[in-house]
Amino acid sequence: MNGFLALTVNGVATGAVYAALGLSLVIIYRATRVINFAQPALALISTYLAYSVNKATGSYWLAFAVALAAGAVLGALTERLLIRPLRNRTELSPVIVTLGLLMVLQAVSGMIWTNEPQSFPYAFDFRGLFSASNLFTVVAVLVTAAGILVLFRFTSLGLRLRAAAFKPEVARMLGVRVGLMLTVGWALAATVGALAGLLATPPFLFPTVLDGVFVYALTAAVIGGLDNPAGTVLGGFAVGIGLSYVSGYLGPELVTVAALAILVLVLALRPNGLFGQAVARRV
Repeated sequence: MNGFLALTVNGVATGAVYAALGLSLVIIYRATRVINFAQPALALISTYLAYSVNKATGSYWLAFAVALAAGAVLGALTERLLIRPLRNRTELSPVIVTLGLLMVLQAVSGMIWTNEPQSFPYAFDFRGLFSASNLFTVVAVLVTAAGILVLFRFTSLGLRLRAAAFKPEVARMLGVRVGLMLTVGWALAATVGALAGLLATPPFLFPTVLDGVFVYALTAAVIGGLDNPAGTVLGGFAVGIGLSYVSGYLGPELVTVAALAILVLVLALRPNGLFGQAVARRV
């Protein structure tokens, strides 16, 4: 019973991280219909900057703030310099560009900070069945998800973001600055991704540390529906708890295989996810 409880608690904490990175994917997909494969690299660079600031100043929270700001800037620059010029190209073009950006940024991070694991601190004490660090992770992700839901549903900025994503021509005629809204969407998503990087990285930081997390976050986003932030959060917790059971009862070597099996099964049975909408969208 204690083992089952420990696996469940561990799954909740790791699921929160998957939900955070999954949210960043959903925000960009809602804004541009692009799956951003460079998201773990943007989060990685933000976390490495936090590592440098923390090492220089000894202040975790200053490093935390720098990482979030860096994520916003990196997201905005990616949209403005790499994605926007591709708006009249094929749908595959931005996917290829984000994959290339992922490899470039991982290589750059290795050249700057080396490929050796670097010690990266937790926000709070990580000891115990459900530690203060785990509680902070879950609360931070739930607050972020609630903020995103409020933003998209109840604010004029959220309405303009949705209009720019789904009906850009109509939104432009109504005075919405579509390009600015897309940049804001990428900046917002990369900020959430930076948060996920800060939560997922401890205790060690190295260039490929977020690769596995990205696979599980993508699985969570697909399960929840790529258009559905709330569904992605639920999917993140479900994947985290499910994979924790697989690791505990069947072996950690089967975790990645189990995640990919879940991904394939959901895509085969529910291509739009368990909580996604099939076709119609309303702005």
